[in-house]
Amino acid sequence: MDDTQFGTRDKRGNWTPNEPLVHAPLFSLPPKPLALLKWLPQYFLPWNLIWAASAAAWWVWVVPKKATMQSLDWGWVLWLFAINCIAVALFYGAFEVHLYIRRAQGSRFKYNAKWPSEHKSSAFMFGSQNIDSLIRGFGTGVPIWTAWEVLVLWAWANDIGPWVSLMDHPLYLFALWLLLPVIHEFHFFCIHRLIHMPFLYKWVHSVHHNSVNPSPWSSLSMHPVEHLLYFATAAYHFIIPSHPLLAIYQLHFAGFGAVVGHIGFDKLEVTEDSAVDSHAFAHYLHHKYFEVNYGDGLIPLDRWFGTWHDGTKAGDAAMNARYQKTKAKANAKA
Repeated sequence: MDDTQFGTRDKRGNWTPNEPLVHAPLFSLPPKPLALLKWLPQYFLPWNLIWAASAAAWWVWVVPKKATMQSLDWGWVLWLFAINCIAVALFYGAFEVHLYIRRAQGSRFKYNAKWPSEHKSSAFMFGSQNIDSLIRGFGTGVPIWTAWEVLVLWAWANDIGPWVSLMDHPLYLFALWLLLPVIHEFHFFCIHRLIHMPFLYKWVHSVHHNSVNPSPWSSLSMHPVEHLLYFATAAYHFIIPSHPLLAIYQLHFAGFGAVVGHIGFDKLEVTEDSAVDSHAFAHYLHHKYFEVNYGDGLIPLDRWFGTWHDGTKAGDAAMNARYQKTKAKANAKA
């Protein structure tokens, strides 16, 4: 595909989409029903349906029997951990191999023209962004992801929590499934703002921001404290009447969905004339500028709190104005 039909490339080779970022029309005032209907397919396709399918596959083929999970036995816990490791390796690895090793679509639709593997940095273990990300992702990311999954399943098996039956409440659980991405966005925004506080940023979140030019393996390159907070999205199912299948879906939304936001490409080419949108630009701008787009735009929280960047020159101007205002306040206090 010709990416210049969809965006522009600067002198350094960095690509930017022509269309500015916009928030989902879920919270538009006044309501925009036609815009909402037009947007709805994006809500499901392809990513949310993929996470739903993966959660269903886990429920049918991976999750042990309820009786088995009533005790915290190492057998089923390590089984879940092994499956999660294999799934992350295959899923993340497929994007890494296709886009960054084989470079199957070259730099078409790639936001940052540089390739992380070609640029060593002392910020990473062994000077490599990928090695650092792999160690952090499989060292603490997948274990903490699995720990939340085990906690949910053990609690359900022991009737601890407000669990409801799939058969008895299908419409309610379907409605909750529709709402879970919104809950995830709210959770992500809140913990993201929290770990951008100076102390937590220095000792926790800066690990993730070492990947200024993120790639698939960067997705779970976090400090263990951030992993714990990030996957705590599963904790909502101890508050809201739910089913463990939906908790697994939400963990997959967080775990597998993270790779989409760090993929580094705006579109994934399927054929010469078609592509799938990654919707990664908002989070890419966060990695580029640090103090914008704490959420992904499903809820207009960044707009409400004044940290939205739509990828345009006007967005740059607004960001710089905020920076100058913050700098002036700091100088005044000094």
